[in-house]
Amino acid sequence: MRIEFVSIDRANPPSDGAVATVVVEGGKLSTGAELLDKVAGGALGRAVAAGRFKGAKGTNLELVAPAGLEGARIAMVGVSDKGWDGDAAEDFGASAYAAVKTSGAATLTLLLADASGEEGARAAFGATLASYRFDKYRTTEKPEKKPSVETVRVAVDDPAAAEAAWATWKSLAEAIFFSRDLVSEPPNVLYPESYAQRIKALESMGLEVEILGEAEMAKLGMGSLLGVGQGSRRDSQLVVIQWKGGGDAQPIAFVGKGVTFDTGGISIKPADGMEDMKWDMGGSAAVAGLMHALAGRKAKANVVGILGLVENMPDGNAQRPGDVVTSMSGQTIEIINTDAEGRLVLADALWYCQDRFKPKFMVDLATLTGAIIISLGNDVSGLFSNNDELSENLLAASKATGEQLWRMPLPPAYEKQIDSMIADVKNTGGRAGGSITAGLFLQRFVNNTPWAHLDIAGTAWKKPSTVPTIPDGATGFGVRLLDRMVADSYES
Repeated sequence: MRIEFVSIDRANPPSDGAVATVVVEGGKLSTGAELLDKVAGGALGRAVAAGRFKGAKGTNLELVAPAGLEGARIAMVGVSDKGWDGDAAEDFGASAYAAVKTSGAATLTLLLADASGEEGARAAFGATLASYRFDKYRTTEKPEKKPSVETVRVAVDDPAAAEAAWATWKSLAEAIFFSRDLVSEPPNVLYPESYAQRIKALESMGLEVEILGEAEMAKLGMGSLLGVGQGSRRDSQLVVIQWKGGGDAQPIAFVGKGVTFDTGGISIKPADGMEDMKWDMGGSAAVAGLMHALAGRKAKANVVGILGLVENMPDGNAQRPGDVVTSMSGQTIEIINTDAEGRLVLADALWYCQDRFKPKFMVDLATLTGAIIISLGNDVSGLFSNNDELSENLLAASKATGEQLWRMPLPPAYEKQIDSMIADVKNTGGRAGGSITAGLFLQRFVNNTPWAHLDIAGTAWKKPSTVPTIPDGATGFGVRLLDRMVADSYES
């Protein structure tokens, strides 16, 4: 989809394709809506007065070919009366696109009289995020079900300023789409080796990428990670991504769980819904998307991304409940449930990260526990951390981007739930406090490095989605959040 920025002709507002304009909650027409209303002989005002649409956020009203604008489809999009800003512009762009995407119009004009250049760019960003589709495997979809909008024109008073601001938002949108694509791919296409090669291709952006195979990980003693993938015919991989934009500064690090398909192993999952387990690599996709974003905007920071990529399958060589494995840290782990596999991958990835790179901090992301969905639902991710400063920076970025986090406790008393009778630790502590005991397990492998764990099991995938910038499916959760945190708190 093309994005264009154009000037507003206030005497002759656009009258082709679809045109979206703002109505403020309570029924107040924006300046852009008033321009259209004047040309249309008051049709917009009459439509608002005559019906139930009063501009509430998340609602819209369409008018087709009103007098004076016969060639146009007008979408009036409601926004909150709490003030117009970049966030409101983004929601407007997303909602406008959703309202007309299959209307038959090839062009959508976002009419934003009196908006700043930054707000125009944010509207384009919202429309772009809303336009995401993963349709590379569709061959028989009916034309009327396909989006018709090919171009979004953002009409603002200063299009040059909007286009300048758009460069950064475009880069972020591309990174989010990269993450969404990874999560959306079927598991027969995206498996550890093919996934690693997709990351290797990011070297063209200036990233440095290393891929460690099973022999190299075995030499390092990564028995915890390798145990998860031993039932698969696909070789496990550890991918190391580096962005060196911060001179001699100490690096910061992000680690992602990348289980490209999770059957549960010998502790096999129920068949119903198992197809969704292709997105059990959502944490690694968020880290990959973050590195894409940082390279895209040439971030002034040294950043390491680590992806632990495995497939959890139940063949005759698969890990069993009752097995004991030795992690890279030297700690032994009793396997109680082979479906508690993500923490085993992260245990070795985290230890490797802190041991090799000595980072200022580590943040891991993982679709780790169903328990976090019971706790926080599908719109909020759990934040667990051993460091208040890091937590505060993550929460600030969460508030700024709308990717919601809630800090959860790590009570030492719960450690006893993961004490093993025969090993140093067991990989699950039972149902009670399941997301907490998973966090406590991971904490044993950070070696006192400042660390945060984001459990994104509820937020990596939306079906159905109620967020205008996120179509059903992969969300790319974490890319925007972490990019903002790096920009606000850790760039030189």
